[in-house]
Amino acid sequence: MKNVFKKAAIAAVASSALLSGAAFAAEQKLGVVNVQAIMKQLPQSAAMVQALNAEFKDETAEVAQIEKDIKYYQEKQKRDGALMSEKEKEELNQQIANLFQNYQTKGKALQQKIQMRQNEETNKILALVRQAVNNIAESEKFDVIVEQKAVVFAKPDADLTSKVVEQVSKLQ
Repeated sequence: MKNVFKKAAIAAVASSALLSGAAFAAEQKLGVVNVQAIMKQLPQSAAMVQALNAEFKDETAEVAQIEKDIKYYQEKQKRDGALMSEKEKEELNQQIANLFQNYQTKGKALQQKIQMRQNEETNKILALVRQAVNNIAESEKFDVIVEQKAVVFAKPDADLTSKVVEQVSKLQ
């Protein structure tokens, strides 16, 4: 008989714990944001792309010119190769190889510089996004706001993406 009362008491405690956990979860105010969508919609992102294009315009043009030169000499090799002497062919091949090496070196360095600057600027924008999310969480009394990628399902009214975009867009 004691054993039955013990089991009943344990069952009562366990069920009350489950019910209180469910009640606690029901009281939580949860929100969801899609950071990728936010970044695509922000005017700051478009401005960042334009600024980076302007910043690296000359270097990009230089790399593009080297690429054009390589194509020109490759076409010349195909077109005039039959009429060239072996020495001319070797010189042209060497010239193409030198241009290609220069293209790879400058292209890789440029790509790394652009990536580094893009990361810097993206981090600045993400800081604004974080600030906006925190402001919304405080003003609307959210307990938790998570990235949409981490959520299997959320009601549309829990999506705060448009509010974040609106708030960050105001911060120029």
